[in-house]
Amino acid sequence: MGKTVKVGRALLSVFDKTGMADFARGLSEAGVELVSTGGTHRLISEAGLPVREIADLTGFPEMMDGRVKTLHPKVHGGLLSVRDNPAHAASMDEHGIGAIDLVAVNLYPFEKTVASGAGYDDIIENIDIGGPAMVRSAAKNHAYVTVVVDPADYPEILEAIRNGGIPFALRQKLAAKAYARTAAYDSAISSWFAREIDYPEVSYRSFAGSLREVMRYGENPHQWAAFYGNGEDRPGVATAQQVQGKTLSYNNINDTDAAFELVSEFDPAQGAAVAIIKHANPCGVAVAADLVTAYRNALRTDPVSAFGGIVATNREIDAETATEIVKVFTEVIVAPSATPEAQEIIAAKKNLRLLLTGGLADSKAEGLLVKSVAGGLLVQSRDNRNVDDCELKVVTKRQPTEAEMADLRLAAKVAKHVKSNAIVYVRGGATAGIGAGQMSRVDSALTGHRKSIDAAKAAGIEGALTQGSVVASDAFFPFADGLEALVAAGATAVIQPGGSMRDDEVIAAADAAGIAMVMTGMRHFRH
Repeated sequence: MGKTVKVGRALLSVFDKTGMADFARGLSEAGVELVSTGGTHRLISEAGLPVREIADLTGFPEMMDGRVKTLHPKVHGGLLSVRDNPAHAASMDEHGIGAIDLVAVNLYPFEKTVASGAGYDDIIENIDIGGPAMVRSAAKNHAYVTVVVDPADYPEILEAIRNGGIPFALRQKLAAKAYARTAAYDSAISSWFAREIDYPEVSYRSFAGSLREVMRYGENPHQWAAFYGNGEDRPGVATAQQVQGKTLSYNNINDTDAAFELVSEFDPAQGAAVAIIKHANPCGVAVAADLVTAYRNALRTDPVSAFGGIVATNREIDAETATEIVKVFTEVIVAPSATPEAQEIIAAKKNLRLLLTGGLADSKAEGLLVKSVAGGLLVQSRDNRNVDDCELKVVTKRQPTEAEMADLRLAAKVAKHVKSNAIVYVRGGATAGIGAGQMSRVDSALTGHRKSIDAAKAAGIEGALTQGSVVASDAFFPFADGLEALVAAGATAVIQPGGSMRDDEVIAAADAAGIAMVMTGMRHFRH
């Protein structure tokens, strides 16, 4: 099983023909007999290389519009036969089956067909049957057969053949890669079916991706990590162009995703928005008429935490904004685009990563979020709704002013992206204090207020930034003490989902304090 094996016959049948002509030529020059199908056969023939058609091998023509061409005992017998098993050898002799030592297959582009917006029938037609069957047969019999599903592996395989054969360790690696590819392929098909027929609770679920990068380490240096893309064609960290800077780390990608998802809540046609993120939590968010003002206001919320953070914008970065951002040590900047002048300014910071996404993420897009737990996976739909989708209800005697309502909406959108328990103070279109991830809502209220005092001092402002602010809570107040902490911090209006058995007590406390309260009916826990 662990021997190096020579390649006498190769079956080549690929949709992606990248590098195939050179690969076939290298095989032919090494004395390997070539067998091929359809378009791959034409390519090899036109390259002037000797190649047999699959019909010549099987004795049957391709039929049913190419649906049936390799599903034949002379193909799978040649792939699956155990070479040193006498019974297998006898069956091969009896039925005229020749061994196939190498299979190069890549599959119909199912994922790309779905992404293109094709119709149901076209998508079904791009489900490959014969290809995965050959890949699985060859991979199972890797003791004798080499399976190739990635054109990037062609050079290494040719080099091995020139040096006497394919080592067992390489065949093992290629087999593992092959099974991973067919698993990802089947996962894409099953996931599409589940979406197409609205069947989210399908009995078996698989999630797959293609390797983008192996990282130096994960959250901590002792943890292995890699980044896999799932093929989703949605602007974000996975699809962005990295213009400059060193390689993104595991934490960089996680935090950049959080920053860009948050800033994508804000329509650039309605104003510029900037989000500064640290450890997946916003430490400052602002909207303004222009980007540089939004950045300065976002930074004012928590300039200490912004050090080493992620900056995301919803508009093209201009030179003035770039000049401001680079004054603070920043790990990553992510934006739809950046002017040449802005890129030049950012380029002066060689380690600063600049990611350009080409657009904003659709905050309303459907999708699935997956989290691993011991023994399983938690799967849920993406939280693709926000305060704009709610029927807002003022439950206090005092109505919020127009300015307060604008800030309440901003606070609610930010709170959606803050780890629970989340409290977000906003004043004048910018966050004034953020309390994230505390064990009680009161703690979050106090944390956000305390940080606002520090921020005010850094900005040369007396008191706290929270004085005269509005506040959003990601979930209801179980007791009035949380609301009372907000009032003590200087809040004049609050937005929250409601739904507590003590809502009446909380509303009464708001009325007693003379503040306005709005209920959304929509919770946004984020863990």
